[in-house]
Amino acid sequence: MSTDRRPRPPVPAGRGTAPAPNRWTWCYDGYDPARERLREALCTLGNGYLATRGAAAESVADGVHYPGTYAAGCYNRLTSQVAGHEVDNEDMVNLPNWLPLRVRARGGPWLSPDTCQVLAHTQELDLRRGTLTRRMRLRDRDGRETAVEETRLVHMGDPHLAGQRVEVTAAGWSGELEIESGLDGRVVNGGVERYRDLDGRHLTDLKAGAPRPDTVTLSCRTSGSGIGVAMACRTRVVGGPPGRAEQTAGAAEAARTAGGGRASLLLTVPVRPGAPVAVEKAVAVHTTRDPAIGDPLDAALARAERAAGFSALLRSHTTAWEELWQRADLEAPGRAGHVLRLHLFHVLQTLSPHTAALDVGVPARGLHGEAYRGHVFWDELFVLPYLNLHLPEVSRALLLYRHRRLGAACRNAAEAGRKGAMYPWQSGSDGREETQRLHLNPRSGRWLPDHSRLQHHVGSAVAYNVWQYYQATGDAEFLHGQGAEMLLQIARFWADAARWDPGRAAYRIEGIVGPDEYHDAYPGASRPGLDDNAYTNVTAAWVLCRALETAGLLPAPRRDELFERIGLGRAELERWEDVSHRLRVPFHEGVVSQFDGYGELAELDWDGYRHRYGDIRRLDRILEAEGDSVNGYQASKQADVLMLGYLFPMPELAGLFRRLGHRLDEETWTATVDHYLARTSHGSTLSELVHGWVLARCRRAEAWSHVRQSLLGDVADVQGGTTGEGIHLGAMGGTLDLVQRCLTGLEPRLGALCLDPVPLPELSRFRLSLHYRGHWGVGVTLRSGRLHVSVPDSDRGPVRIVVGGQARTVAPGTAFTTALPQEGAGTD
Repeated sequence: MSTDRRPRPPVPAGRGTAPAPNRWTWCYDGYDPARERLREALCTLGNGYLATRGAAAESVADGVHYPGTYAAGCYNRLTSQVAGHEVDNEDMVNLPNWLPLRVRARGGPWLSPDTCQVLAHTQELDLRRGTLTRRMRLRDRDGRETAVEETRLVHMGDPHLAGQRVEVTAAGWSGELEIESGLDGRVVNGGVERYRDLDGRHLTDLKAGAPRPDTVTLSCRTSGSGIGVAMACRTRVVGGPPGRAEQTAGAAEAARTAGGGRASLLLTVPVRPGAPVAVEKAVAVHTTRDPAIGDPLDAALARAERAAGFSALLRSHTTAWEELWQRADLEAPGRAGHVLRLHLFHVLQTLSPHTAALDVGVPARGLHGEAYRGHVFWDELFVLPYLNLHLPEVSRALLLYRHRRLGAACRNAAEAGRKGAMYPWQSGSDGREETQRLHLNPRSGRWLPDHSRLQHHVGSAVAYNVWQYYQATGDAEFLHGQGAEMLLQIARFWADAARWDPGRAAYRIEGIVGPDEYHDAYPGASRPGLDDNAYTNVTAAWVLCRALETAGLLPAPRRDELFERIGLGRAELERWEDVSHRLRVPFHEGVVSQFDGYGELAELDWDGYRHRYGDIRRLDRILEAEGDSVNGYQASKQADVLMLGYLFPMPELAGLFRRLGHRLDEETWTATVDHYLARTSHGSTLSELVHGWVLARCRRAEAWSHVRQSLLGDVADVQGGTTGEGIHLGAMGGTLDLVQRCLTGLEPRLGALCLDPVPLPELSRFRLSLHYRGHWGVGVTLRSGRLHVSVPDSDRGPVRIVVGGQARTVAPGTAFTTALPQEGAGTD
């Protein structure tokens, strides 16, 4: 049974709203089974190595709950038979569930909101300390009332440890309490409804054990990739409230079971009215991907045995989070600031300092669920610019993930008849293309061809991140090494992909798909792909320019060695120069065309479709179910041409267009923005972010509605059920970067930190602490129409700051304040 109170997550509101009651907590009041999956995703706890969804400790996977635990980079490949086709997929594996910890009065039902009358139910995610606390007051079928409070953590200091503490208080009854704690390996990948026809049984060789009176273990391996996984769980009944020394309670009787894919410990404890009984659980997790271990089971067992009690674990975990917040925090007032901190919390849980030691990429849905199968797309484009100025070692590691797969990208290109590196649209363990050949339209029930692997612009995203990382950090060692090799091979691919068209006197890139994703072919065409996608061509020209610049920056011995190793000669460099000046950019009716022929497509009856369907974000599915195709219309899923305004400040973008033989003035860009604003359905959480960014820099008054939607994306699940399958990490990271770079106009450059603020009326006060060129804690504060920049005291040299085109030098231990060129438009 459930209460009739609905969860009330804070959501960003407009100007003048009161701040959230506690900016460091995210709370839900009441139990609502229909929104449990959403809560589980948003209450996920992680540390960059391991993450666990915020599922109830007493739950199993069913129509309401979905416990899920994921280790970064732990993939497995399975082949399924679907609609008469053999479908091969590599998934991020759902590991054994370490959460099981349930209680009951002896002989009664296990206590759960699903089996008892709910008298009270709250969930509190503590963002400062990285803990999740559930408080329940339940009445069982025999009328007994019991209060249960569970607190859990996934340790930010020791990435292999997790812990729980459950306190149970009988209200007006006495007797015996049964507590079951354990590990459950009977899990599958089943968290995404549309994947249910696919094989999700990734774990094999499950072995359970009970080597010590208070400890059980579980080991297994993935069926194809052969990754060994081991967990050890130590459970103790303790005396005294949290914070006091733990001691094993002698009154508990224990029974251990191991087998059938699970291991558990059943404790029987006397209970009396009003006297809390507490049980603590420490869990250690290791895999064969871990360095400096022998057998993962031995390592997990030893770590669990050494683990401190819960209060000590909590103290060291809190300290690790405090240090992380000092490096990465963004402070803004009100509801928007509250949501931004939640977004940052989830970015840091997915990509923490521990990630720097791993061979992993940026999973599009975090470590929070199984949507997109845990694959890596282009979302690092939206995440790394923030990390560059806070956790540069993590950005470097994420770029090294791409470099380790450069060989695979070159093989992908060779198989397509191209030179250089063609990075896959979806990447997993080894760098091969993981994009499925078929996808399901849940509206029509039909499996359809999937051509999204033609989004070769992902290579430009990798190159962009290489260059942005170098600009922010000055890491010449990386640029001259792995960075240069990636840039040159990606540039080589674009130059080879460009075909000279004598009739148009331009180079053309044909047969690709742009960021829009709706358009994957021309109406009635026999082959997939489009020609001269503006975003792809302009970013390809930019890559060629940066590759040429990088070649010039390389020390001569390094340049000679690299050119010889990859077989790069002067003739190719000359072609790069030529292609970078003459790649075709199509226009129609005075605006930049999304691709060649876009202006000839039909106009869609937008009002009619909104009237008939309401939510038309996934317009492609609607039209396909009607027997039509979005390929025939001027309709976009998400920002495509406007992505250029997201990546490049207008002076740089105008310079790129000049290089390509076009004038991109304010009038043309404004007309282009208006054209696509009216023809985009925002079927991706990234779309509102990009539109908000572009408008904030050119038409500030119109930006907030899009920024607000990007903030709401996951917390309000605006895509209609997708967040429960995993948060949208790119969109979360992008909102942080919107404040950090868009609203401040911040551009980290080798010679200076450039700022050109354009605060929004609804988000005009905030503070950032940046890591720039070896200076830790450079403060940037906007408030009351004034910009304050401080450089912490150190033995390093001064920082050159450029504000509104005016440069000044700021010595360590000093600061300056200046009025913004335009008047600050209010406060939040």
